[in-house]
Amino acid sequence: MRKIFFLIICIATVQTMAAQQKDSDEASDVLTLEECRMMALEHNKEIKAAAHALDYARYTAKSYKGNFLPNIYASGTGMYSTADGYLATEGGYLPTLATDATGTLAADGGYAYFPGFSLDYEIGAVLTGGITVEQPIYMGGKINAAYKMALLGKDIAEKQRILTATEVIEKTDEAYAMVVRAMEMRKVADAYNKLLGELMKTVESAHRHGMKPRNDVMKVQVKLNDSELAISKADNAMRLAKMNLCHYIGKPVNADITVVGALSEANINIEDGDSANASDVECSLNAIGKDAPLSNDYDVSRRPEYAMLEKQVELAHQQVKLNRSELLPQIGVSASYNYVNGIEVNDNTLMDKGFFSAFLNVSIPLFHFGERKNKVNAAKSKLLQTQMEQQDMNEQMVLELAQATNNLQEAFLEEQLAIRSLQQAEENMKVSRSQYDAGMETLSDHLEAQSIWQQTYQQRVDAAYKLYLAYVAYRKATGTLYTGE
Repeated sequence: MRKIFFLIICIATVQTMAAQQKDSDEASDVLTLEECRMMALEHNKEIKAAAHALDYARYTAKSYKGNFLPNIYASGTGMYSTADGYLATEGGYLPTLATDATGTLAADGGYAYFPGFSLDYEIGAVLTGGITVEQPIYMGGKINAAYKMALLGKDIAEKQRILTATEVIEKTDEAYAMVVRAMEMRKVADAYNKLLGELMKTVESAHRHGMKPRNDVMKVQVKLNDSELAISKADNAMRLAKMNLCHYIGKPVNADITVVGALSEANINIEDGDSANASDVECSLNAIGKDAPLSNDYDVSRRPEYAMLEKQVELAHQQVKLNRSELLPQIGVSASYNYVNGIEVNDNTLMDKGFFSAFLNVSIPLFHFGERKNKVNAAKSKLLQTQMEQQDMNEQMVLELAQATNNLQEAFLEEQLAIRSLQQAEENMKVSRSQYDAGMETLSDHLEAQSIWQQTYQQRVDAAYKLYLAYVAYRKATGTLYTGE
């Protein structure tokens, strides 16, 4: 396992942070980065909408899966009618027929008595009911294609949820880091103000003893006034940064919060399994300044966008199959059992029985003036378009990852240089103070040394802030910032 350890954002020492937390616990909420992420994911409306979209896709897939199974339904009809009627035939003697030797019918001179009949019918209440079972046998691949499209829609919805969550986490991390940066800038302003305050005491004492002119006191006072204004600006920046973070995590924007822990002395670990080109990144970071070559083999396969593009191409494939199914025969079977009761004839129920029926249905499309064939051609064109868009977007993601890798390397170098510059500025300020106390350096030169130290301190904070943002952007570009687990 290989690791890269470097400082993300400098915060105060553990003892200082503990003291600040103790003082603010009663008045403010203390939040870690992980807590802010969880609150942002729970609060964000886009996340909720993506979750509902995923539920919709899941239920849709289950619905299409049911098309493989038989449809069973019951039906019933009830009717009542006052229609009635009477039919009668009189009786009498009817001649009888017989056949001769040749088989010809001829009257034999005999008669048979026919008594006649009468029918008295009434429709009244008629009831029918039955159960039908329908099963598709072959639908040209339509059912299978539709079900696969539903499954692909579910997968795309899941990847969209992960993508939305990734973007929310990225914005939350940026807002959290902005609060930490503002807190650090406030410490810079306090430290600079403290230096100037100590210098003011020294200069005022020297002036009272006639060793320094009044002008020196005024020079320090001007710088001291500027530092107090800087403290006020730092307070405003910190308040706005906290309001911005509250907006993302769902708290009232005027809520009093404190952030601690996650970014103080945080380590960025790029391990063997962290990304396909982890070794290239690690080598580049360790070999900055040694002209180490970069690998062009960037892996973006874990990004949700990459998976969504693949699913969209497969979706276009299934759309071609779905449209083609309309050109193929369709076969289905059905069976039903029905019962009929009703119609009175001479006070007797005419119908009171059940019966079974079975059907085989075959539908073969013959000619549709090119309507269905052109739908297939349109789906094929859409498939080619989707494939081209996939290739273009994949290339853009590779370029984005390459740029994110470069930015991470540059931010790491910038932070290392900022650390070195701050160390040099601190040493320069100590030497300047010694020379000033010994009368070997002017006040203006010493104030300049202090100002340089303040500027390099601020640059150090900014460099750490930029490094963290570069790391977050790199993790997003590799698809490892949020995996949905």
